[in-house]
Amino acid sequence: MPAIRKRFSISPQEERLLLAISPATIDRRLKSRKLGLRRRIYGTTRPGSLLKHHIPIKTDSWDVDRPGFTEVDLVSHSGDCAEGDFAHTLNMSDIFSAWVERRCVRGKGQEGVRQAIDDMRVELPFALRGIDSDNGSEFVNHHLWAYCQADPQIQFTRGRPYKKDDNAHIEQKNWTHVRKLLGYGRYDTGMVVNAINELYRYELRWFQNLFQPSLKLLRKVRVGSQLRRKYDAPKTPFERVVESGLGDASKLEEFRRLQARLDPFVLSAIIDRKLHRIWMMRSKAPQPSWLRRGYIPDYLGKPISGEPHRPAPWPALEQYEATLTKEKQLQTW
Repeated sequence: MPAIRKRFSISPQEERLLLAISPATIDRRLKSRKLGLRRRIYGTTRPGSLLKHHIPIKTDSWDVDRPGFTEVDLVSHSGDCAEGDFAHTLNMSDIFSAWVERRCVRGKGQEGVRQAIDDMRVELPFALRGIDSDNGSEFVNHHLWAYCQADPQIQFTRGRPYKKDDNAHIEQKNWTHVRKLLGYGRYDTGMVVNAINELYRYELRWFQNLFQPSLKLLRKVRVGSQLRRKYDAPKTPFERVVESGLGDASKLEEFRRLQARLDPFVLSAIIDRKLHRIWMMRSKAPQPSWLRRGYIPDYLGKPISGEPHRPAPWPALEQYEATLTKEKQLQTW
């Protein structure tokens, strides 16, 4: 109210009315005004907002007995600044077999993500039966919705907003199969996108799906106050697909011949060389827009008159300057 008095010069009678009005009366009096603002705000198409009513939320646990039901997610490669156009890794993990497919796309375009999913679908040694994603507009859009509704139909579900545990399988793979390999650098050129896709399509895919075994959680048993987990024997994703009996016979035979011909130690050495080349292709992240305003450097550079003083500490600025100094010393670009 003190600010209202200074700005609008209201009368004592108007001030009494404002102090006496109830929230319900405020909403009722402003209903037409809010309706006009809502029309102006929501006048353009917002991808995914209406489709969320058609895409069911998956709340039950993954208890599947066949391959083909997957979780998908995007991992950004923006460095320390998420401005501009940069690469993303589209990560797909099968729940039953832990088979992993990835594609690197530039930007988060809806059609580009749909094409990457279709490309991975062709390469899978089993039929794609379902995808489960988060609520990002790169997934919840008409392009992917129409793609899943076409024959053969794909089950399309999503997790709850702000609940990463709903997509726990793919969140784990984001760390172990993407972030631990490519790090947190910025990749934003077409050349590095092609190099990452070459690694994803061949050596890394062969090594992790044909030679890298993993344990699968069977059940949890509570003994007193402790929770004990029971796992099955370690198996590779390829072995789990073969044991299911639901894989594509021709593709599985091709993978079987490939597994007999490849040496995992040679594959590992090739992966290391390609990763080193990709790391050398990192780009310098652009300066954040909040740091390009100009008044901060000007303020720090002004001569001090009178009693010396310093501006209030800004942790974000100090952290950015420390990171910039460290990377300049390391010459990472």
